[in-house]
Parts: sequence; structure tokens; C-alpha cells
Amino acid sequence: MTPLQTGFLAAICVTDSFPDDRLMQDIAAENNLSETSFAIKSEKGYRLRWFTPKGEIDFCGHATLGAAFVLFSFYEQNSKKIVFETANGNLPIKRSGELIEMDFPAYRLEHIEITDLMIEALGAVPIAAYRDRDIMFVLRDEDEVQSLHPDIELLSKLDGACIAVTARGRIHDCVSRVFAPRYGITEDPVTSSAHCMIAPYWSKRLNKNSITAFQASSRTGILHCEVRGERVKTSGTAVLFSTADIFI
Repeated sequence: MTPLQTGFLAAICVTDSFPDDRLMQDIAAENNLSETSFAIKSEKGYRLRWFTPKGEIDFCGHATLGAAFVLFSFYEQNSKKIVFETANGNLPIKRSGELIEMDFPAYRLEHIEITDLMIEALGAVPIAAYRDRDIMFVLRDEDEVQSLHPDIELLSKLDGACIAVTARGRIHDCVSRVFAPRYGITEDPVTSSAHCMIAPYWSKRLNKNSITAFQASSRTGILHCEVRGERVKTSGTAVLFSTADIFI
């Protein structure tokens, strides 16, 4: 499913049991989207796994929203809440009208030294750099984020699942772009998981819990984030683009 003009693209597969890992990887590579989610029913809710075109990843926000949308629309039509069991822990998801609210663990903000490789890969000198699963660079302003032309091959050598750049926004609280070349994703359109790092940073800097974030990919996207201690809540909507019955 996908919003037709802006936002993310994700493929959602709901099965009775997880297919063989190699088959799930082949399906994700054939879909060639940022992520393909696989969901199966469990005692607590649903088990959920995510695959990029090049490998399994431990956490993806937008494909979690997509999976919740499909389950609420076709499998759990009378439910208001789903719990996903994932490699990143249990993720509670709530539905309120068309909005789907996701509750994620916040990433740490471990300050790291800016290296020559980072500067060469970005083609810019960041103000600061932070690391958890991802690496986040703070740039001077929104224009620098928008105009950035990183060296994707060099970015793939940095030790982060995703490489995010962010700056203070003019209209929104912050603006960002996210790259994941290690997983075959040159630039991700909208990345909820990266905002588990971006939103806590700007929440602290701006002294506010509610953050409106603009992701400046070619598709663009707006995320509404609420930072509560060690949790980050993001809300969004989804639209069904196409369906298919596949027999494995």
C-alpha cells in the first residue's frame, strides 16, 4: 500500500507461517521496495519481520504501519489495537479513525567523532554526529539537507544501518533525509524508525514533546512524533494500492 503521491511504498505479506528465509528474501528482492513485511498470527498478536531487497532488518517503521493497515482492514476489522512481536521487542499499534499510532522504543543519542570519511561521503561538514543502530548527522540548515548529494558508495562504508541527515526546519520542526545503501536502498522515502533518533534529538533541542518532521525525499512525507521518555509515538495513514493472492 502507498499514498498515491507522497509517502512510502511497502509490500505486506500475511501468511499462516513464515516461509523459508531465502524465499522471503527473494520475494523482497522481487518487490524491490524499501521493505517487505511478513506477518503471522501469534498468541499475543502477530509476529512481524521485515526484509529489504538485500537482507532482513531488525526494525522498520513504515512497513509496520503498512502491516497494521492491512491487518486492521482485512483481518482485525473489529480491533482497535494490535501488538507486533518483533526483533525490536513488542510494538503496540492503535487505530483511531484513519490514523494508525505506533509506539516505538527511542534510540540512544551517542555522540561520535566526525571523520574524514563521513565528510567525504556526505559532501558536507556536519555540525554533529550521533550513533545507535543508525548514524544521524546534524547539518546547518534545511537548504543543506535538501541539496545534499552524498556519495552512496562511501555512505555504505559507514557503520550504520541507515544514514540520516537532519536540520531545523522552516515550516516543520525538523527536516531530514535517510539513506540505507547497505540494504540496497539509495534513499528511503519516509523512515519512521530513523525518527526514533531524530525526534528525541529535536525534542531535547526545542524543549517540546510533540515534533512535526518533514522527510525531504523525492516522494516526501510528514511524520507527527511524540516523545515520551524512552518511547516515540508516530501516527500516520495508509492507502491500499494493490492486492494479490500468492500460494507458497
